[in-house]
Amino acid sequence: MESIIGIYIFILGLLIGSFLNVCIYRIPRGESISYPPSHCTSCGKKIKRYDLIPVISWIFLKGKCRNCGEKISIRYALVELITAVLFILTYFQYGYSIYLVKCLILIPFLIVIAMIDYDTMEVYATTTWLAIAVGIISLGVNLYLGEPVIDYIYGGLLGAGIIIFIILISKLILGTEGIGWGDVEICGLCGLFLGFKLTFVMIFFSFIIGGVIGVYLLKFKKKNGRSEMAFGPSIIMATLFIIIWGDKILNWYLDTFYKY
Repeated sequence: MESIIGIYIFILGLLIGSFLNVCIYRIPRGESISYPPSHCTSCGKKIKRYDLIPVISWIFLKGKCRNCGEKISIRYALVELITAVLFILTYFQYGYSIYLVKCLILIPFLIVIAMIDYDTMEVYATTTWLAIAVGIISLGVNLYLGEPVIDYIYGGLLGAGIIIFIILISKLILGTEGIGWGDVEICGLCGLFLGFKLTFVMIFFSFIIGGVIGVYLLKFKKKNGRSEMAFGPSIIMATLFIIIWGDKILNWYLDTFYKY
């Protein structure tokens, strides 16, 4: 039974990943995510339903538009596949539970926010604040079920507060903000879903991931004396990592360093 549910969740991830590609492309352009139907961005022709099968259609079409032959980025298939993999890993971690539902709601928002931030270095309130609203509603569900919610509220405040602190200190010492205010929304959102303790772990890993990416950019991607990077994707990658393995990491740390 569990394996059957897992297959359904994987397929659900593929389908949602396909929709996320639409959001990632259209939101920065100010376009509707519901209309017009999916179409080739090169020739403008509507894509047939049988060419919208996640991952499989891209492979079958050899990464090209059926109508005009324009190349379709492999990123579309990767977003679909990554969404499905994250869904199934989360299911294996938490089983069929309220927390699983919360994660399956959060993950699509995080993927859209991360990809748009990576592409444009912009964070759109239409995504972050909608996700925050969903997070607040989910706290009401926890409260109804008799589960503590204050830990998640503290997590959101901690995530947002640390980024605000870094921005203010950077402005004071370096004269530049260093991190964007959109990252405050992202980190606050993630903390609202993770809770207080896991938010600490998430922030730790986000700076490690950001540091690794920064070094890579400085070494291999530096152009014209500039090597800008969006920090939002690092926060989100760390959050996705913590969603799946955060409890194990935290328990290992506590058992190792606070055993006695």
